[in-house]
Amino acid sequence: MHAIRAAHAFDGASFREGGATVVVGDGLIVGVEDYGFPLPEDCPAVRFEGTLLPGLIDTHSHLVTDSGVAALDRVAGYSDEEIDAVVSKALRDQLVAGVTTVRDLGDRFFCVVERRDRQRGSAVVEPTILASGPPLTSRGGHCFFMGGEVSGSAEVDAAIAERVDRGVDVVKVMASGGVNTPGSDAMRTQFTTEELRRIVDAAHGAGLPVTVHAHGTPAVEQALSVSPDGIEHCSCVTDRGLGQASEATVSALARSGIAVCPTMGVDPLAMKEPPPAIKAAMDRLGMTPAQWSRARADFTGRLHRAGVRLVAGLDSGIAPAKRHGLLPQEVCALVDAGLDVAEALGAATAVAADACGVGSDKGRLAPGLHADLLVVDGDLATNVTALFRPETVWLRGTPVSP
Repeated sequence: MHAIRAAHAFDGASFREGGATVVVGDGLIVGVEDYGFPLPEDCPAVRFEGTLLPGLIDTHSHLVTDSGVAALDRVAGYSDEEIDAVVSKALRDQLVAGVTTVRDLGDRFFCVVERRDRQRGSAVVEPTILASGPPLTSRGGHCFFMGGEVSGSAEVDAAIAERVDRGVDVVKVMASGGVNTPGSDAMRTQFTTEELRRIVDAAHGAGLPVTVHAHGTPAVEQALSVSPDGIEHCSCVTDRGLGQASEATVSALARSGIAVCPTMGVDPLAMKEPPPAIKAAMDRLGMTPAQWSRARADFTGRLHRAGVRLVAGLDSGIAPAKRHGLLPQEVCALVDAGLDVAEALGAATAVAADACGVGSDKGRLAPGLHADLLVVDGDLATNVTALFRPETVWLRGTPVSP
């Protein structure tokens, strides 16, 4: 056994008064005690003046994208060796930022699912992968090149059966188009309500959760009607702007308990020159980058005040402004939207773990859970930007240098 003492601590739900001592053994958290807890002589301790917290969980990532300009455009052309190298670098970038669990919501032809399977069979120093495989999409729809196109009930049933056979952790479905796929429209739905319901019901019947990509308000409302487990983006965009949702829709989201991942976080410097597709979407709405970001934050704040369950995910890897390892920016964006620091951190730890189905193993400082831990330089309770200064990351109790 060994222990970690920190002057400040966040346990996944709240800050602990006076810090904490976390005792670790065999890769698990054995105990969570006060900072001054007397330890046995044979239990060495390391001390930190910063904040100890559970390792972060990025609930929306694309490990097959390299964080460069037009990253999605290159995915289809990678060789197997190239795409594996991209995934490896993405995982390293996530880990050094304090992300110890990554939920991948769209790979190419199940390559990340296969990487997850290899990971489970060996001792590797990389974040735990949860994977969806290729997102289900319409013919020529958003991210069609990843291999998840379906049309008609027979293809839907076959796609769900394949995901069951491969043991995916979640089914991802593109209910709306996306700005990064030419020919698709983020404001419009891609499936009929009956088709979307069949996807959700088939997945649920097989014991798989479903999360739905939905930008446009019609897609968000459609998703609500079929009861998925999560909604990604939920920007409620129409030709009138972002956040165009009725009070009835917002209230229904809150009552449903659906986990909503706003994917707001961006590197503000990189967003000074938005990618062409994003710039075109902004021009279509007559918005500047600053207005776009403010509208996203204002609507997320509205969702929060209504009681919608929010989780932190960046849509990481799709562009320089959303590069792998930038999840702290999403937490800061949630604070900017009106969440307090503990709520925003919870969205990236305990709440995220529950939404991803791993709450019994990850996301909290609690006995019996995996010792996936992070210490940052500073008091997070008073300065959330300390999250950008990781000092040490632990995977199952083993320290990893940032």
